[in-house]
Amino acid sequence: MSKKRLVVIGNGMAGVRCVEEIIAVSPDTYEIVIYGNEPRPNYNRIMLSKVLQGEHDLQDIIINDWSWYEEHGIRLCAGEMVHKIHTQSKTIETLSGMKDSYDILILATGSAPFIPPIPGVDKERVMSFRTIDDCTRMSDYSKVHRKAAVIGGGLLGLEAARGLLHLGMEAVVVHNAPYIMNRQLDLQAATMLQHELEAQGMSFLLAKNTQKIMGRSQVQGLQFTDGTKLEAQVVVVAVGIRPNVDVARRSGIRTNRAIVVDDYMRTSVPDVYAVGECAEHRGISYGLVAPLYEQGKVLARFLCGQETTEYKGSIPYSQLKVSGVDVFSAGNISGEDMQTAVQMLDGIRGTYKKVLMKEGFVSGAILFGDTTESASLLGLVQRGASVEELAPREEGTNPAEMAAAALPDLETVCACNHVSKVTIMRAIQDKGLQTAEQVKEHTKASGSCGGCRPMVAALVKHTLHLQKNGGSASGTAMEAKTAEWPICSCTDLSHASLKEALDLVSEGDGMRRIMQRLDWRTEEGCHICQPALRYYLKISGKWMNMQQPDRAGNRNDTLRGAVTGIEVHADDMKFKAMAEELRFRWMNAEMPASVRVAMSGGASSWVSPVVQDIGLQESPAGWEIYAGGHAALPVKEGGLLGLAEAEEDAERLISACLEWYRRTAWYDEPLWAWVERMGFISIRENLLDQPFQNVLAGRTVSEVTLT
Repeated sequence: MSKKRLVVIGNGMAGVRCVEEIIAVSPDTYEIVIYGNEPRPNYNRIMLSKVLQGEHDLQDIIINDWSWYEEHGIRLCAGEMVHKIHTQSKTIETLSGMKDSYDILILATGSAPFIPPIPGVDKERVMSFRTIDDCTRMSDYSKVHRKAAVIGGGLLGLEAARGLLHLGMEAVVVHNAPYIMNRQLDLQAATMLQHELEAQGMSFLLAKNTQKIMGRSQVQGLQFTDGTKLEAQVVVVAVGIRPNVDVARRSGIRTNRAIVVDDYMRTSVPDVYAVGECAEHRGISYGLVAPLYEQGKVLARFLCGQETTEYKGSIPYSQLKVSGVDVFSAGNISGEDMQTAVQMLDGIRGTYKKVLMKEGFVSGAILFGDTTESASLLGLVQRGASVEELAPREEGTNPAEMAAAALPDLETVCACNHVSKVTIMRAIQDKGLQTAEQVKEHTKASGSCGGCRPMVAALVKHTLHLQKNGGSASGTAMEAKTAEWPICSCTDLSHASLKEALDLVSEGDGMRRIMQRLDWRTEEGCHICQPALRYYLKISGKWMNMQQPDRAGNRNDTLRGAVTGIEVHADDMKFKAMAEELRFRWMNAEMPASVRVAMSGGASSWVSPVVQDIGLQESPAGWEIYAGGHAALPVKEGGLLGLAEAEEDAERLISACLEWYRRTAWYDEPLWAWVERMGFISIRENLLDQPFQNVLAGRTVSEVTLT
């Protein structure tokens, strides 16, 4: 059977990543042809600033060289611009006159620099900063001219200015806002960054609006609306980007600001899809690499006929090195309803941290100088977590290693390439890696934008420290946490050995006494081990007797750092009584990690039970109960735990599963990871043993509640 013909318009990062995913999922499905405007293979556009600054050359930032296309049977038409799509005949036409047919077409045309209508913007030596050719032009200009101005104080403008400094030019950044990077940073972080850049030789003119670019045919300087002027022989315009939609618009494909797509990246025309900066999903077009890669993954699986969740949008974030300074920003950082949850400034180390909240939930974060906490903070922002989950930093501890230790094993460290903490740690151990650069070569972590590099470096140190003390990262995804890895640096005990040791603890012992008996290295423990220890004590029923009254005679029953509670979601009012029963039964039961239960009435439901911790699907025979799914990346489908004819049977099986999870999971271990570690078949066989199920599910609310 002949292969379908897949044509991709665009040889950039988003389109080629989608092709990579297609090859990985179903390599024999399509005959693939890629058209690219530039006469070169796919390269990492994010790293252009490193080329300009002399840290890399072109070959260093090539993602897929010519041989990769040949190896996978991909025909690359480099230097060919597609001018028109004939959607009725399913053909495309390039400016040079080439014509080609397609069965499936992916538009990955990316974006172009936005050039504002400033008088004189068409003069010689006025340019943008978007391609390798732009880097070459800047280098050539620097050999003749001395003074440069960069219009735009965002990330791209700052990187361009830093490159011009490296080339020996004077660089002045002109920005129309009161402080630089005003969309990603607050005034404090922006001021710290500006001082760093000024120390490198950069100059700034803030709150300035360019009225015109002076000169006859060649640029001589800028004139501002306040009447002042700036001399310049080279002007770089870096005020933003606009999606490349011309070919789509000419071809009758629906566009707004960008090409309109649905949750599977489908355009308004059958068999035509769009991905990347040129796509507009739910009114938003993204200019960051991680969302574009997420879109490519969804589209690839959809085109290969694989099960996939819809693309539902992304939380915007930037995790980058701006001219040698680590900067991280995620979520909403401004707005009338925003409140500051955490703000820490270390003037000696030159670091800054700010976490913002809305109605008690984490909504945004900024890190400057030290971004090792970025992965964990991004997770909190994406989940809209309660501010109670913000872990305090212990005095005298290394923040980088603390952040590495505290990060959940399955948390994504490199969002661009979807590399988790445990994948990095296993690679370090299995391959004997010693540096962050070696980790990048083996796992691709930090290989795209490079923003996660500090966390990768911290994980290298953390893993080597654990190995030195007998730890291991081999085996399944969760064995790094569940075998013999110490919970934290305060103790040599793993979760398993700690639970076993607590069986021998006397009920009269207090927390400090327990830590002393178990050879804790610190008197009070830390925010990692302390909540785990208290949780296990509560599970064992020994916690109440260990609480010490405060001065007012009250007992402190706070479980600091615990992730508690169960969310129950139903897509139909007829399930309301069942949902309320589950909420009432489990509302006071603290879980090792948060649990999501979803009830669905059928395939048309907005609730997908297969990718929830616990899922209920109504069927003609009654209820299907699923367990162990995971809706966020990495997406994981749950298994069919059992069938129930009546609601009470379904509730009993769910309650038995939750209670078994509480008894046997490690603290902070998600339910789906618990299923993976324990083995789905083993869990199902235990829970379907009726006497055992009745014992687990028959506990009353008071018995279930952790007291």
